[in-house]
Amino acid sequence: MNIEKMMQQAQAMQGKVQAELKALRKKGSAGGGLVSIEMSGEKEVLSVSIDPSAVDASDVETLQDLVLAALRDASRQVDEAVRQKTSAMLGGMLPGMR
Repeated sequence: MNIEKMMQQAQAMQGKVQAELKALRKKGSAGGGLVSIEMSGEKEVLSVSIDPSAVDASDVETLQDLVLAALRDASRQVDEAVRQKTSAMLGGMLPGMR
């Protein structure tokens, strides 16, 4: 396989992956769903949902912890989805890389 053709394939795959990441949506949650965060494959926070029962003016720290935990959960889910997509792509392009 010549280098030029490989580079063209790599660029095409990169464009495809970027489009898929932009379209990817993952939701992380904490506190049994009291707080949820939706995140794109580019790790942009798209929405935050907080159940009113999680809001207690005398215990803001717990709510902060729940938001942080939901954010980390969403981020982990995005990372895993990206890893799977990248692995599948590279596996098809370079056998043995899974």
